[in-house]
Amino acid sequence: MFSRSALAKAFALPLEQTTRQPLITTFRASLHQATTTASSTSHPDVPLSATPQTQTSAPEKQPEHSTSSTSVPQTRDQVPANKQPVKPTFDSPLKVSQSLLDMLPHLSSQRPHYITTHLHDRPYLLTAGDHLRLPFLMPKVKPGDVLRFNRASVLGSRDFTLKGAPYVDERLFECRVRVMGVDSEPLRVKEKTKRRRRHVQHVTSKHRYTLLRVMDVKVKTAEELLQEGAVVVDGAEAAAQVETKA
Repeated sequence: MFSRSALAKAFALPLEQTTRQPLITTFRASLHQATTTASSTSHPDVPLSATPQTQTSAPEKQPEHSTSSTSVPQTRDQVPANKQPVKPTFDSPLKVSQSLLDMLPHLSSQRPHYITTHLHDRPYLLTAGDHLRLPFLMPKVKPGDVLRFNRASVLGSRDFTLKGAPYVDERLFECRVRVMGVDSEPLRVKEKTKRRRRHVQHVTSKHRYTLLRVMDVKVKTAEELLQEGAVVVDGAEAAAQVETKA
């Protein structure tokens, strides 16, 4: 006689085989379909660069700008009127002596010139091309701005010197500087304390300075002064005299 477990296994075996085989076949079919889809996605038949849209696309032409707008002005006459420097206005004309007009061509023609300019009552000896770091942060200026120093006590070259009393008239010269940026010093930490106190206070400071570059130091010629309306007077009334170095 057969046991009940053996009969149950004998009768149940064909049923299990018939139920498992379709599932395995369905799983294999779905696996094959997923593999085919993944392979077609990762390896396309046609490369992406060969699409008609990419082949027919052409770069758009940039609008041509006029050469006058992009050209850099070489002289002051080519600078627009709204960007011209503001000329100083005075109530009385410039008074120069005849000796100054006679010696001024020698000073103006001998380059390079140097200038002792004063800013906040501090003198700075400058010449064209020098870099100046002010001991403070100049307000309301931006990198690229052009400034003019109009207070100077000495103008000179290798052999001639023009001294003012105390300052040279600003209509005799031009000193223009360009703002290059802002420089900052390393962070400083100072310890502050008082006697019979254990508390130590740490005070930090980081000062900033304005960087300037001297663009031009120019002494005007006698013809330019007379064209601007200068008046020839006696030597006693003149505010500046040209001296010759020994």
